[in-house]
Amino acid sequence: MPETAPIIVTATMGKADQAWANALRAQHFPPERNYLQAHITLFHHLPPGYWPEIKARLAGLAHEFAQPEAWLREVMFLGRGVAFRVECPNLLSMREELVADLQGLLTPQDQAKPRLHITIQNKVEPAVAKALFAELSAAFISRPLQITGLAAHYYRGGPWEFIQDWKFSGRR
Repeated sequence: MPETAPIIVTATMGKADQAWANALRAQHFPPERNYLQAHITLFHHLPPGYWPEIKARLAGLAHEFAQPEAWLREVMFLGRGVAFRVECPNLLSMREELVADLQGLLTPQDQAKPRLHITIQNKVEPAVAKALFAELSAAFISRPLQITGLAAHYYRGGPWEFIQDWKFSGRR
């Protein structure tokens, strides 16, 4: 039977940054909803029928690009949650190449200009989110963030199913 679950594409973080973001999620995300690792989503809903092409393009980009320079730039208030904005021009360039390759296959959400971020709290009361936003903003200092590669997952309505990842190894 052909796969029907949409594909999610993320950027992967270095071990220290992943552990830091996961710890913040464990502390601030509602426990009953915290079934994902911290992540940076590049695409939310790619068609599974195009997996061979998607896989080839992700592998090609990882082989072509070196680890991109990335920064945590600010704390973002999401209304019912909090995230850290990620600045990474090369990651956006990679995403634009994929957008061009996948033209006609993208949902409106994936066609829109992305706001790269790491969500550490979501689906809480606005007052709870405002309090965390104020707390994190008061202590926030912009810092580098290690981005190590790309990953693909199937979305199955809750926890994601890992498909494959690729480490950056190129020169670009």
